[in-house]
Amino acid sequence: MDALECTKILKALGEDTRIQIFEMLRNGKLCACKMIEKFDITQPTFSHHMKILCDCGIVVSEKDWKWTYYSINCDKLNELLTYLGHTKCNSNLTCECKKNNCD
Repeated sequence: MDALECTKILKALGEDTRIQIFEMLRNGKLCACKMIEKFDITQPTFSHHMKILCDCGIVVSEKDWKWTYYSINCDKLNELLTYLGHTKCNSNLTCECKKNNCD
């Protein structure tokens, strides 16, 4: 995973409805028809949110006759967590602006 892919996923999850959808999917695969009942949005709006989540790869869809089921892409989620986990955090770092009194 690279920074661009990470950004796409985080941006997709950074919207209220989409993070609520992600929360619902944490318990396993769900039919779109069951998920849409939980939101006060139209079917096209729901489909738009699902397209964004699927396009970034964090959610996958599966067709079963006329029903569409969605689930979290665990491989992609693990890639994201690994990528974020390799971020170095150092409390001794200081912003150059603060060093130069330019804030």
